[in-house]
Amino acid sequence: MWNGNGNQMMRMTTTMMRYFSSSSRKRAPNLRKINPRVPFQEAAVIAEGLYGVVKSHGPLSIGDAWNVAKDAGISGLNSKTHMKLVLKWMRGRSMLKQICNHVGSSKKFLLTTLPEEPQLNKPDSSMERKLKSEKPKKLNKK
Repeated sequence: MWNGNGNQMMRMTTTMMRYFSSSSRKRAPNLRKINPRVPFQEAAVIAEGLYGVVKSHGPLSIGDAWNVAKDAGISGLNSKTHMKLVLKWMRGRSMLKQICNHVGSSKKFLLTTLPEEPQLNKPDSSMERKLKSEKPKKLNKK
């Protein structure tokens, strides 16, 4: 390890400092604090419209989402920048997710809806619920 010069030790030290340094790692932005620039009720209406667009047209890029939103006539959207801000607000509220699709050496980011929880359409009869809630009776042996 020690070969007479401290050059190797110096490289290890700087590498460790770079690796453990907190200044090199940046914290992810808190998307829940995004301000959609409109009142909450209006943002909710815009978000509902954008959610419907993304859900019905599948994974969309930002540009495609803007074109479809203009055609759908979502009221309240002022510009593409405003739509991007609302989409980021929706991601912070876990309404949408953004996936990365590698195309060759470039990346393409697509917006998708989160998978919904499956609803069980199996109706429980009242007898089955009653049987499940009752405790089994203990048998007394004498």
